[in-house]
Amino acid sequence: MMVAMSGLSPIWATNRLRVSLNSHTDTLGTIINARSFRLSDEEMLRSLHKLYQQKGLLSGIVIDECDGLPSSSAYSSRFGSLLRAYRLIGFTPDRDYRYVQVNRDLRKLHPEILRQVLDGLKATGSDAWQDLQTDRVIVNNEFSLGVVVARCVEAPTGLLRWQLRFDTSLAPDITIVVRMDSANRAPLDYYLFPRIDMFSEKLRLAEDNALGLDAYRFDDLDLLYEIAKPVPLAEAI
Repeated sequence: MMVAMSGLSPIWATNRLRVSLNSHTDTLGTIINARSFRLSDEEMLRSLHKLYQQKGLLSGIVIDECDGLPSSSAYSSRFGSLLRAYRLIGFTPDRDYRYVQVNRDLRKLHPEILRQVLDGLKATGSDAWQDLQTDRVIVNNEFSLGVVVARCVEAPTGLLRWQLRFDTSLAPDITIVVRMDSANRAPLDYYLFPRIDMFSEKLRLAEDNALGLDAYRFDDLDLLYEIAKPVPLAEAI
């Protein structure tokens, strides 16, 4: 007889993931506290205009690196595009829009990665389906997964950076971070963050990070598929 992977609760799933990590980490020291309340359109635009006055320019990177401000993707989603949000506050960018196309491509990639995760889970025997309202993946009716695609940005120094913004309102039990390569064409690697280890909606990754972060890094999702796989009842007891 087969049972779902824990037979108990999502906490069991996340604990199993933590045991499988390369290092035991009590907290993610580089994650900072951030707010989670929802802003109105007017408040979002007011905050964006204030940032514009402070910096003298705007970009997706400038927005994402500002503490307490919604992410650039949140502005794009709320106002239809980042450029439209700029126009609403009277800012006209004086630069190319390659990053806009990159963001569009990554948004198209997100559902494809979700499908790959679903296929991988099902191929190893898990019962998995996508909640179309939240885009979360429900595994064995016991725990949930979220997927975040992290755009790669080259700093002026030539170093690569990945700025992450998590939707804490969805609160998946495990968040899969897909870190894109330098060309933003294909996944570079993956991070698996259990919800019980996440204390903020914002995180910045470098090419190499402290062990407290890179303990969550994997070259593929095989570990996730393995811990999600249903086990015989005798082994689960």
